[in-house]
Amino acid sequence: MNSDIYTIGHSNHDMPHFIGLLKLHQIEAVADVRQSPYSKIAPQFNREVLKNVLISQQISYVFLGNMLGARPTDPECYRDGKVDFDILARQPYFQNGLDRLRKGIQKMRLTLMCAEKDPLTCHRTILVCQNLKCDGLRILHILEDGELEDHRDTEARLLNTLKMPTYDMFKSQNEILKDAYQRYGRKIAASDEVLASY
Repeated sequence: MNSDIYTIGHSNHDMPHFIGLLKLHQIEAVADVRQSPYSKIAPQFNREVLKNVLISQQISYVFLGNMLGARPTDPECYRDGKVDFDILARQPYFQNGLDRLRKGIQKMRLTLMCAEKDPLTCHRTILVCQNLKCDGLRILHILEDGELEDHRDTEARLLNTLKMPTYDMFKSQNEILKDAYQRYGRKIAASDEVLASY
């Protein structure tokens, strides 16, 4: 049984480079977690275009943005004008999305895909991967140069970015990380203005 899952950001890569990154790591399926799978800056990654290119390269495509996206249409997921990632993560559709990922990685080598180049600045890390972590699952982020960043190293960068300690006499490592995820989640969360666009 496969115990690895990958993530990648399409950024403004040209398609040959993007496909090259997937092939380099023998990715067999892309799970698109963008709420809105379209890009004015990089139209080559619009849902239909991307799906057709991936299929031509024998790579499967599945859209999960309706389950794992960061801009929900449910107003209950918003607090103080922004998406609350903790509330969103408890929604049944989000949990169903995580279940689909867990089942998917048992069958094929799978990557989450969103737009942001740096996994640290993207909800695929701060929201999805935080809630996907479990014993025995290794999360690896494909960087723009093809290198892999282990999710534990991404979490170390998160603490460093927030200037938070890696050790606290009164908190466990999990509590420190939970606090870091919450702080950074508030920083990158979408505002409730997105609800007006639905």
